[in-house]
Amino acid sequence: MSDAILLLATNFAGLIGVILILWGISVVIRDVSFIDAFWAFGMVLLAWGTVWQVGVEAPHAKLLLGLTTLWGLRLAIHLTIRWASHGEDPRYRKILAHTMEARKWGWAKAALLTVFLTQAPLLFITCLPAQIGIWASASDPEASVGAIGWIGAAAALAGIAFESIGDAQLDRFRKDPANRGKVLDTGLWRYTRHPNYFGDALTWWGLWLVVLDLGWAPALASVIGPVFLTFTLTRWSGKALLEKGLHKTRPQYADYVARTSGFIPWPPKTGV
Repeated sequence: MSDAILLLATNFAGLIGVILILWGISVVIRDVSFIDAFWAFGMVLLAWGTVWQVGVEAPHAKLLLGLTTLWGLRLAIHLTIRWASHGEDPRYRKILAHTMEARKWGWAKAALLTVFLTQAPLLFITCLPAQIGIWASASDPEASVGAIGWIGAAAALAGIAFESIGDAQLDRFRKDPANRGKVLDTGLWRYTRHPNYFGDALTWWGLWLVVLDLGWAPALASVIGPVFLTFTLTRWSGKALLEKGLHKTRPQYADYVARTSGFIPWPPKTGV
């Protein structure tokens, strides 16, 4: 157990180091929005940092590393392109302005304490299945992946595909000027109001199942990751915050909410 604590402490220290560098960049460009892209890429760094410490000989480690890397790089690239195209996220501008006014802080201090040092531990917690799973697999590098592990891998791949398709459909919808002010309710968005969030959650629950295939001890130690992510996406900063704004800017959104599942894909209600 002491080895696991040392590994996690090393990963966290490295993460804080990278976070501080990114904060320094944000002070120069006066924009923190790129932290969303790092949210995904940071988990890739944590997975590779774990492999650097314990190796990647075990089949479970290779599976966890590959899936985390695929998910994280895909999402990080997508969010980086979106940030480069659209510029500063107004949500962060409002958060910083409110914090600066309420706390009487300068921009740099507000960005550091409100955004960067807040994101780091949350990112770290979410990525626990990859970190603990890779560490646990090193104790028995010859152990083959069982049924639960392959079910988890399939779920993770399905989540990555679901999220990728949903993001592509949304990008295509937004690029058409005729859709300005309208609500996307076709494709995957017909069955869930947040296919990207659902895909995220499905991916990390799938990764957790790969960890469960290693045993209950690493599974219980890392289950806070997908639980926290699901809570964040459905109750905290994801779905709840986004929909609050959409209700104000999209007149048709209330009807869309009435007929469309909020998270888990489901056929839309009829007659609504």
